[in-house]
Amino acid sequence: MAKQESEEQELIRVRIPRGTEVLGIVKQRLGGSRMRVLCLDGKERICRIPGRLRRALWVREGDVVIIEPWELGGNEKGDIVHKYRGKAEVEFLRKKGYLKNIEEEF
Repeated sequence: MAKQESEEQELIRVRIPRGTEVLGIVKQRLGGSRMRVLCLDGKERICRIPGRLRRALWVREGDVVIIEPWELGGNEKGDIVHKYRGKAEVEFLRKKGYLKNIEEEF
């Protein structure tokens, strides 16, 4: 019983968006490592997975991701730089209030 309690209280490190990065939820896969993402700032962007992450990052519809908008055309396009793995990380973001705006629209 003590072993279960220690597993529940295990600390996890959750990456939080910094700088120009924005949280988003993948709405639709478009093919060619591109997907439509509903972002926290209310915009819908066509995002791609950069070449350095293409084989390491497998993204499906409904996944919570961090988007880095492009400098040119940043309102319509961006790169996916991180995917949240597991329910514990997503629950942490919900508890801290990072996903409130997306939940209302999604």
